[in-house]
Amino acid sequence: MQEEIFVTGAGVISAIGLGRQATLAALREGRDGIAPVRYLKTSRVEFPVGEVKFSNEEMCRLLGVPEAGVTTRTSLMGMIAAREALEQARLPGDGGERVALISGTTVGGMDKSEQYYLDFLENDSRNEYISAHDCGACTEMIADYFGLFSMVETISTACSSAANAIMTGALLLRAGRADVVVAGGSECITKFHLNGFNTLMILDREPCRPFDAGRAGLNLGEGAAYLVLESGASARRRGVVPLCRLSGYANASDAFHQTASSPGGDGAYLSMTGALATAGLAPGEIGYINAHGTGTVNNDLSEGLAIQRVFGERVPPVSSTKAFTGHATSAAGGVEAVISILALRHGFIPPNLRFSTPMPELSFAPAAGGSAAPRHVLSNSFGFGGNDTSLIFSKTD
Repeated sequence: MQEEIFVTGAGVISAIGLGRQATLAALREGRDGIAPVRYLKTSRVEFPVGEVKFSNEEMCRLLGVPEAGVTTRTSLMGMIAAREALEQARLPGDGGERVALISGTTVGGMDKSEQYYLDFLENDSRNEYISAHDCGACTEMIADYFGLFSMVETISTACSSAANAIMTGALLLRAGRADVVVAGGSECITKFHLNGFNTLMILDREPCRPFDAGRAGLNLGEGAAYLVLESGASARRRGVVPLCRLSGYANASDAFHQTASSPGGDGAYLSMTGALATAGLAPGEIGYINAHGTGTVNNDLSEGLAIQRVFGERVPPVSSTKAFTGHATSAAGGVEAVISILALRHGFIPPNLRFSTPMPELSFAPAAGGSAAPRHVLSNSFGFGGNDTSLIFSKTD
């Protein structure tokens, strides 16, 4: 029998707030963070987004980081979320733990590359930001802020990056490569993001409507979230009480298309069934599904059909919280992992905002929210190229 993996800390920042308590309040109140562009310097202001409600300068002050230093929005959000997770897990401890950082991002420091690109070409005075462009550089900035980690790794698999970081963290623990792992992801909105998704014609000009028959696309978001993972032996040795277990995880790829999901949701089906197998659970034991649910015509149909393939006529409550946060792309799996844990621990189902008309192809409609007592929550994160990951969080009692 494999050793159990526990979550002992969680930290998050997104469009609906800084920290777990602000996030929980927004979810319970049905208060989303989708709004007109404020912080990103772009002419494409017709698309609403889920921006974190702090400027880079404000985040520097929150962290005590010099505003004149080389920082990126991705790394700043990552520092804030990781700090909350570490504080809850009471790290660093005094036991000489080997602590690893596994962080997912795809955009990395592209916000600064966009800002200073012409300077790179013409003035040669901002070259320190060239190396900050790399995805790994953002992870290193987060690691340097804490000075804690004995291993640092970056995962870049588009929208499943943070979920894959969490899965990788569990594998590291089970392989004995680390005692504690901080895993998740961070991603800021960039012009590259906005223009790229607009080129794909999958952005909604209104707040998004996941799993609605009239859905018209996604709203981009940003944020960061990390979990502290450790074995039961480690948690007991350090005297920390676990929040929950990471009981199941799986990654699959249907490699159907560079950006689109397969019509029948093959990758999604494989990741969900794989996570159930890892957890040793039957489909009927899942009490809530936090869906990938981007609000695009393709994803919601593909994921919905995959859910029906796995759960048959007994589909548990399903909702997409991207209607709250926007699609935080590489960080989405981390943000939604924290949301899933909040739902598990506080006994509620986050509502699927702005739903009005059922999809005729599906036998279920998304959840309107409300009290519940799920013992096991499934969280889906699906990336371009069909790189699909599912995580299962379970109560400890």
